[in-house]
Formats: sequence, structure tokens, C-alpha cells
Amino acid sequence: MTNPLYDTIFAPHAGKQTPFLYLPDGSVITHDSFVRRAAQLAHALAGYGVGTGDRIAVQVEKCPDMLALYAACAQAGIIFLPLNTAYTGAELAYFVEDSGAKLLIGDPARGAELQGVADKAGAAFATLDARGGTLSDAADGQADTYETVARSGDDLAAFLYTSGTTGRSKGAMLSQNNLISNAKTLTDLWRFTSDDVLLHALPIFHTHGLFVATNVMLVAGGAMAFLPKLDIDQLIDWMPRATAMMGVPTFYTRLLDDARFDRALTQDMRLFISGSAPLLSDTHVAFEARTGHRILERYGMTETNMNTSNPYDGYRRAGTVGLPLPDVALKVCDADGTELPRGETGVVEVRGPNVFQGYWNMPEKTAEELRGDGFFITGDLGVQDADGYVTIVGRGKDLIISGGYNIYPKELELVLDTQPGVLESAVIGVPHPDLGEMPLAVLVPEGGAQIDIEAIGRAVADDLARFKQPRRYEIRESLPRNTMGKVQKAALRSEYGA
Repeated sequence: MTNPLYDTIFAPHAGKQTPFLYLPDGSVITHDSFVRRAAQLAHALAGYGVGTGDRIAVQVEKCPDMLALYAACAQAGIIFLPLNTAYTGAELAYFVEDSGAKLLIGDPARGAELQGVADKAGAAFATLDARGGTLSDAADGQADTYETVARSGDDLAAFLYTSGTTGRSKGAMLSQNNLISNAKTLTDLWRFTSDDVLLHALPIFHTHGLFVATNVMLVAGGAMAFLPKLDIDQLIDWMPRATAMMGVPTFYTRLLDDARFDRALTQDMRLFISGSAPLLSDTHVAFEARTGHRILERYGMTETNMNTSNPYDGYRRAGTVGLPLPDVALKVCDADGTELPRGETGVVEVRGPNVFQGYWNMPEKTAEELRGDGFFITGDLGVQDADGYVTIVGRGKDLIISGGYNIYPKELELVLDTQPGVLESAVIGVPHPDLGEMPLAVLVPEGGAQIDIEAIGRAVADDLARFKQPRRYEIRESLPRNTMGKVQKAALRSEYGA
């Protein structure tokens, strides 16, 4: 193969007139037309001066051209960097500058703002959305075939940015082989075929909607009901015509809140998959009672894509994320990296062809989290039972996962600590029945100062995406600390968790 990712995921669909994307307006994009559109976009990228090995940063609402842009990058050997559509210009600037992106592609409605971000980073700028944009216009007149650029499986295919709790966001470098291995493994493990129609209401700036759902369906040759976002009416309308759904726990809690969602509606579905955040056992039980289906829960990360899955055939254990994938080695270790016996809680480490290549321009951070023997230290606390099933019991880091999105408390605290009247802050995740977790901010006033919560809320809204903003604020005289002066967030979670 001259280009393993493109040749495995996309090239087999050239000439196939089978449905690939069913769109809300009733139109259908075939596999062949998708591949041809990707070729046009590859030509358009070349017109913007983007070539093999370059990075493009993409902040675009979910649409077919956004997905085809991923295929275009694979074909042209360009590194694809999708970014959350909720990021503010200030947040976006860091990713564009740090990645060295040669081109920023954004929403036409934010053109002036994003042009400024691109100019500051020394990048070109193009617009794209479901209605068109400068990149789409440039692609329209191009040839619908493109000479695939030769790449190896070890070459980088994508960057996905993640964060620690104490500093800069990190660009996880994913190779072609990282993406291929997971796609092929999951297609087989979850029994996807060309007969499947997947309900796709996930965002495609995230590994779940892009590299799991899309890659799996392309390997299988199936179709997707390509919905812009979570809309319960649309899901219910489509369900009788679909066979599978991938979602975050919020999808399932909201479906259960709708009386139309019942056994009759789901009788032709064969599989419901949940990930990106912990699924409560209560949701698992209620879902089975309502529909007769047991949700299949799995576990993955930005740096690794998927690591474990409950079995397709066999018992799907509520509260667990299942068994390690066939090509993934998993162990639970103590702080020194020594493997612990089954049944003991420790830090989950994984190794396999899915594990990323390291963090962009951060060799020290890469060395801290990626061992010499290939095991990645996930930072998640887990336990593996005698049968091999893994349960994630917490996080060594303070990461909050709300509605499937990662929220890093330190980023919020840096903003909150600069607000008038605030001496210091601590942000924690507390349980939420719909989102799984939500961020709660605990504020300590400076001296006898009065804290204006509404003003702080407005200031946070200017700096941070909506999903990161605290849903609730608490004011107290001081934060609990240990003898070394470290804030005890576990104590705060215990106090406010109810």
C-alpha cells in the first residue's frame, strides 16, 4: 500500500454507489461521491499552499465537507487537527500557533475573528460550513480524482489536543497505523457490516465521532444517519431505519426521559454503544428494562482511541468498561509502575498499536507518560477483576468529563483567580444526572470582599467555551488543605457531591 490509511479506510469506496451519509434534508451522499469530494478538497488544500506533512487546524460545524476534509488530508498526507467548535478565539489561537498549522479553516460567521487568529499565527485562512465557504468554493471547480501521496503507517495522520491539570494543552500525535488498527479491530469486535446504518449524532472534532464511528463505518462499508447534533426527535425518527448507535451517556439518559423511546421503537436495532464518560449503572439497568437491550460500554482516550470494550457476544457488565481489546495489553499498576494483582486498584497502563506517538514538541511530557516499553500511563484509576473486566473508579488527575467533553479544572481556576474579589478558587466535578459530571467552582473571597457571581459568570463566558463554564458557584472562607498545603479536592467532592 502506498498510503495505508487512505488505502484501507477510503480508497475501497471509489466507484461504489451505495449510501454512505443520510442527511437530515433527505439527501444521500454515496460512498463514491464522498471519495470524489475528498479529492476535490485535496486539490483545494494544495491551492492554499498546504502539502505533505503540513498541519491544518479545522474549527467547523459538523457537515459532510468537514468529514470529507479528513479524507482529503489522508489522501494528501496532511496532518488533520480538528478543534472543538465551542472554543473561543483566544483558546483557538494557542492550538493554531502551537501546532504550526499552515492553514486555519473556520466558520464563515466568525470570519473576521478567525482571520485575526490565523494572521497572528502566520497561517492562511479559509472558511467552510454546510452552505459553502471559500474552501468549498475552491474545491467545486477541481478534478474529482487526486493522486494519493505515498505515506507509511508510521507517518502522522492527526493531532488531537488534550490537557493536563497543571499546564499547557498537549498535542497527541496519532499515526496512520494508530487509526487503522483501532478501526479494523472495532469493526470486527462489534460485528459491523455493510448492512449497518449507524445513528451518528456525535461531534466530529472528537475521537469518538471521527476516528471511532466514522472509521468503523467506512471499514465496514455501511452507512450513517449523519445528524448535526443530539436531537431526540431526530434520533427517534431515525431509529426504525437504523441498526446501531454510538453515543455518550447523555444520549441514553435523554432517550429514557422520552416516553416514545420503548421496546417497539428499538426492535430493529442490534447495538447501542456508550463511551467518552462513565455510564451510571442505574442508566444501564433502566435502559435494559425499557428496551431489552444491554448497552455496550467501552473505554478510550484521546491518546489511544479505544482500549477496552464489553463483549458483543457474552455478558456486558454494568459499571465496567469491559475487556482489553484483542491487540491491547492492559495492566493496573502502583505509582512506581509495578503491576498489581487482579482486584487491586491502581493506575491503568495500556500498550498496543492504538497508542499514540507522543506529544507534539513536548519530549519531556512524552517521557513522563509513555514508558520505554511502550506502555502509556493513562492517569485513570481502575481495577481489573479475575475475569479481566476493567472498572474505572476515578482519575489520578482532576479531569472532569461532562457530556463526553473533557474539562480541565486548572484552566478554569486560572480565569477565576484573576476575578475581582477572588483570593483563590478550586474547580471540581460533581455528579449530574444528564451530563455525568458538571464543573462546580468553589471561591474564597479576598479579605472582606464581596464576590459578584453574575459578573464572574460573564467574565468566564468571554474566555471559555460554554461546556467548560461552571454550572454552579460556592463561596467559602477557605479551601481544605493537607499538611503540605495542597488543596484537598477529594474533600470538596465529598462535601458537594450530593
